[in-house]
Amino acid sequence: MKLSDFDYHLPPERIAQTPVEPRDSSRLMIVDRATGNISHHIYRDVINFLNAGDVLVLNQTRVIPARLQAIKTETGGKAEILLLRQLDDLRWRAIVGGNKLVEGVRLTVQRGDHSLNAKIESVEEEAQRVIKFERPLNDLLEALGETPLPPYITEPLDDSERYQTVYSRVDGSAAAPTAGLHLTADLLIALQQKGVELAYCTLHIGLDTFAPVKVDNIHDHQIHRERAILTARDAEIINKAKLAGGRIVTVGTTSTRTIETAALRSLAFGTEANVADSIADTLKNLPSGVCAWRPVMAIDEETNLYITPGYQYRGADVMLTNFHLPKSTLLMMISAFANRDLILKAYQIAVEENYRFYSLGDAMMIV
Repeated sequence: MKLSDFDYHLPPERIAQTPVEPRDSSRLMIVDRATGNISHHIYRDVINFLNAGDVLVLNQTRVIPARLQAIKTETGGKAEILLLRQLDDLRWRAIVGGNKLVEGVRLTVQRGDHSLNAKIESVEEEAQRVIKFERPLNDLLEALGETPLPPYITEPLDDSERYQTVYSRVDGSAAAPTAGLHLTADLLIALQQKGVELAYCTLHIGLDTFAPVKVDNIHDHQIHRERAILTARDAEIINKAKLAGGRIVTVGTTSTRTIETAALRSLAFGTEANVADSIADTLKNLPSGVCAWRPVMAIDEETNLYITPGYQYRGADVMLTNFHLPKSTLLMMISAFANRDLILKAYQIAVEENYRFYSLGDAMMIV
């Protein structure tokens, strides 16, 4: 497929610059894959579309102040560092901006009265570098770093917590899992009282949030690795719910990638694969098209799962997601979950109906 197959026109004024208050007052479009029906709601109405026994899968990653302003120690030239992943106590993989930032260049990170020296240890692909700091950065991040909002958001946030989910727990992301920004503590409690279960995963969002697709043939694009974690306890919650006839509802593309990675692992291992086949046979008699489902396995690994149309989903039954950029891997991913033409039709309707797009915008639920 061509990159142009995932293009659409978005007027700039449709890009949300500020979040709505309260979180669950954003709009929610319901897209029914079976009927093609599209309907319009408020996000808190999601409780009416989830059933007792369903599992809501939440990515509990937390955004770190990953954008650092720096200068070249010897020349004073400006540089910017976007932290992607911690490698050890002193070393981080990062995207850097500036001129002649080659191996061996020394940097001084500065913000207010705080500073920290570092050195570019190695040059990776494109703008990636491995940077070694003179002492551990973690305790200094709040003082030295800034929340790295996407480049299409030009308004500063009054409260940085509005770019965190209410259930964020594990530091490590360069961007928020934005589909979860709509959920409130009260709504999560109400869902649990209805009988909807919660399961958690962790996927630390890195480079591909910021990397555009530059090739015409989408299958030539290389997606980078991000750390994905699903504990044995949460895997058990998901598998038991599925066996009981519940649906796996992933909140966001990051939760979806984690669950799909965990489901694919049951295809790759001997004993687990045999168990998976046995459970899958049992599931053939359950409703709602579960024949492709695989039980998920506990994982803690780097995933580069790249989902495009033609991919057979094995974990997610329902997806909650925001509206994504044209020609993005995220738009390709949801076009694999539903029919591409239906998704592009939904996006056109969203534009016409004045939905708010991207990270701080409205949401879509694909059932």
